[in-house]
Amino acid sequence: MVELVTVGDTSLRLSPRDNERLETATDVRMYATGTESNVAVAASRFGTDAVWLSKLPETPLGRRVVSELHEHGIETQVDWSDDGRQGLTFYEPPCEPRERVRIDDRGSAAAATMTPGDLDMNLVQSASSVFVAGSTLALSETAAETGAAVLRAGSSGEGVSALELDYRPELWSPDAARETLTGVFDSVDVLFASEDDVRDVLDQSGQAREIAPTVAAEWGFQMVVLTRSEYGALVYHDGVIHDRDAIETEAVDETGQHDAFIGAFLATLLDGDGPDVALSNAVATAALARTIPGPLATVDDDEVERLVDSIDQSGF
Repeated sequence: MVELVTVGDTSLRLSPRDNERLETATDVRMYATGTESNVAVAASRFGTDAVWLSKLPETPLGRRVVSELHEHGIETQVDWSDDGRQGLTFYEPPCEPRERVRIDDRGSAAAATMTPGDLDMNLVQSASSVFVAGSTLALSETAAETGAAVLRAGSSGEGVSALELDYRPELWSPDAARETLTGVFDSVDVLFASEDDVRDVLDQSGQAREIAPTVAAEWGFQMVVLTRSEYGALVYHDGVIHDRDAIETEAVDETGQHDAFIGAFLATLLDGDGPDVALSNAVATAALARTIPGPLATVDDDEVERLVDSIDQSGF
């Protein structure tokens, strides 16, 4: 049985080197990046058997995505398409006082036409856990229906289905996101979200320790996990809130930290540990991911364990 199946779109990200601007750069770096594939890579670093499913164009760019993911040790199952294109993301990292620039060019991406028939739904249904992100559901009505089908299949047996709100205002409005995402909530066991996304998409107010149990009660989630940027993260489960402070690090690239957090959290749960241990590992993995160029978390469980132990011993 596969432990973790993630389903979703992966783009190719192009970023200027050496703090150049997008409008003047002549030299860029290319990375495969997608919430679901990033999560699968992070989970695999903990020994989780992770498979990423998607639909890609049968082009050099589509094959570039798969080859990079294979380099990071995850299995892929791709429906190769003659229609649609490879989605692109152009990213200029922040450099004080400049803010980051992100341009998503994902219109007509092959993944927008992905249907359940393009996927191995038996694999999805038999997995210990499935994961989908809101940024994939935002691509099209077809992608949203497919994401819903994956979550239903994942929660139909003994598996755990997990969703990340992953709200991106450049892809859809808060109202459109709320309508689509809440429509799949009845098939979701574990909800991941940033505190800001919960406020924007689910129209929640108050402190994070108040929001998490409210959201869990309203939509019947088994677990709600909120990331809080520089304030750390918390998880609400079975009437109990666990929280962890953020770990200060040098920020080389912050783009993959949230996905790394989710991957580590799911991997720890799948290994049989509780949400408190999962939260500690997730916060540590996110901190390490911030020190690595690119969106993929090339960490290992030993360094995560050492970081968690050092934080515990210091009393923070």
